[in-house]
Amino acid sequence: DVQLQASGGGLVQAGGSLKLSCAASGFDFDVYSIGWFRQAPGKEREGISCISNSNGVTYYADSVKGRFTIFSDNAKNTAYLQMNNLKPEDTAVYYCAAGDLLSPLVLEEFYEYWGQGTQVTVSS
Repeated sequence: DVQLQASGGGLVQAGGSLKLSCAASGFDFDVYSIGWFRQAPGKEREGISCISNSNGVTYYADSVKGRFTIFSDNAKNTAYLQMNNLKPEDTAVYYCAAGDLLSPLVLEEFYEYWGQGTQVTVSS
């Protein structure tokens, strides 16, 4: 069975940091891309970052560029999202997803497998 387990969310003050993890199993992690998406209350889900595990190419949305870093440990079948300088507007449920993509994209329709969300709350 395919499983994606997102963890690492929590409550942090503005300017603080969190590191999200996405533990994967049941598919060939090395050739898949992992994307991070988030959904704030009352808003649509937004793709914020992704990494191609086959070549390490990454993508960041403008809203997180320079503050968030995505990386993977292929030996552990785990992807991470290091989030620094967090802002209240980063408050959302964060999801990781896996897709067999040729290029790093954060379009939901290209992702086959989804994990449950992890809540990130940033207080001002």
